[in-house]
Amino acid sequence: MRRVRSRFRVNAALVSASTVLLASTAVAAAAIPAGAAAAGCSVNYAVSSQWPGGFGANVTITNLGDPLTSWTLTWSFGAGQTVTQSWNTTLTQNGAAVTARNVSYNGSIPTNGTASFGFNGSWNSSNPAPTTFALNGVTCTGGVTPTTPPTTTPPSPTTPPPTGPADITVNTATRHQTIDGFGAATSIWGSGTWSTAETQTLVGLGPNQLGLSIVRTGISPESGEWPVHVNALRTAKSYGSDVKILASPWTAPAAWKTNNSRTNGGKLRTDYYDDYANHLNSYVQSMRNQGVTIDVTSVQNEPDWHPDYDSMDWSGTELRNFVRDHGTRVQNTRLMVAEAVNLNYTYTDPTLNDATARNNIGYIGGHLYGTEASGRLRSYPLADQHNKPVWMTEWNLHEADGNGSNIWGNPSNQTVWNETLDDIMRTVHRSMEANWSAYVWWYGKRYYSFIGDGESAFGTTAGAPLKRGYAFSQYAKYVRPGYQRVALTKSSKATPLEVTAYTGGGKTTLVILNRSTSAVNNAVIQVPQNVSRAEHYLTSQNANAASQPVTVNGGQVSVNVGARSISTVVLTP
Repeated sequence: MRRVRSRFRVNAALVSASTVLLASTAVAAAAIPAGAAAAGCSVNYAVSSQWPGGFGANVTITNLGDPLTSWTLTWSFGAGQTVTQSWNTTLTQNGAAVTARNVSYNGSIPTNGTASFGFNGSWNSSNPAPTTFALNGVTCTGGVTPTTPPTTTPPSPTTPPPTGPADITVNTATRHQTIDGFGAATSIWGSGTWSTAETQTLVGLGPNQLGLSIVRTGISPESGEWPVHVNALRTAKSYGSDVKILASPWTAPAAWKTNNSRTNGGKLRTDYYDDYANHLNSYVQSMRNQGVTIDVTSVQNEPDWHPDYDSMDWSGTELRNFVRDHGTRVQNTRLMVAEAVNLNYTYTDPTLNDATARNNIGYIGGHLYGTEASGRLRSYPLADQHNKPVWMTEWNLHEADGNGSNIWGNPSNQTVWNETLDDIMRTVHRSMEANWSAYVWWYGKRYYSFIGDGESAFGTTAGAPLKRGYAFSQYAKYVRPGYQRVALTKSSKATPLEVTAYTGGGKTTLVILNRSTSAVNNAVIQVPQNVSRAEHYLTSQNANAASQPVTVNGGQVSVNVGARSISTVVLTP
């Protein structure tokens, strides 16, 4: 990682504070003095958008009495609605009872002032607006102005049975790379780690779970720090499906380096090469003894970057010499070289060109910082020639928060969605087209990542899936380890769509990006065999991996691809 360490530090005090707020509405109301509410209030509850199974709502409180420096608004859902995400408030639910509290960036309500917040939720057969609200435990006396929820909008126009020429034709006879997976990293520094529930959300394949199949973790130069992530990694292995663990060292122990420091780069002294190999092996065996198989072990994170945090410099020749002469010391895992900042081939070519060194590694790794600009977001011919899968093992981008980090808690924020679709998901697509076998994001748990970290300043809930997580799951959850990417062709109608197709698990799976502002309706997909079952899931600015209609006719299916969306189509013969 090339950014300042402190930028990614989780504030444990804030996480703990948010946890304390998980109280029932009854308890919260009982704890508030009766006189703490204003003489009256009014509430406007507006369903801003609604789709099959989900909705977004905005709530505005108007205070008609004394100023309120702290406020709690409560109501009950009468039709089984469930809140899934919120912004500009701390919102909890216990059964039908919902509690919303002020947060630092949406705090006091002056006399005759207002406060507003929003949330997304799910619903089943109906979605009536609540009609009674209480402010600080006292029923609002100024009236309630509910907005009637809009009539449920079909997710897309009705799809006629597909007939005639196809818009996307899948050719399963022409096969490309085998997929190893899609993943994210645990925290690299400090004591923060994923809880059992958070790990299950990240790697699970159930509803509102993201299906990651690779977990990246750090190898500390201090063996006393190795146990930090054992429980999370063990849970990932046992709860997930075919989850691989990638372990990456940022530095060797300081005494083995030319600068005698963990930080600011410095090289590994050649007389400590054998000690470093034993160090990596000790980590692998230690984790193995605790029930965690380390599938892939990197020799070095970013050997071409020497920042003022843990780091270590290597040249491509030095990396070759290490894996050639000492690689076999690291047992029960496969080695990776070299996780250079922008997949710089000078750090990997020497190893690939040496038969002994090449036989001692299993994977080529690289990061995405500057890789596209350098022209290396493409297939790596030398790695392909020697059958070494290429993994993209780190990228981090969150420029969308330039105008306020609390936007990440709003799942329908357009700036967040634009960055997610146009940058993150686009590069996943391009990585797959480049014949890379894996794509691993930076931290899985962070306000700009896949699940929230609970820091109140950023507006996310600890452990709750974020929009970026749902979008990434369109690949991770449905394109599983062992699948192979296959060829396809597109008609002119499908030109706006960026599509990759995969075969595996007895299924054909397509991931479709539509970054245009127009929907592509009745897109006909042709596969070589008849289809008995078809599933279509879509994530957009207002939908999270939501099921969509699909029409089947023999070996053709028809789907509607929404504007500015990413979707997955799973076809079973």
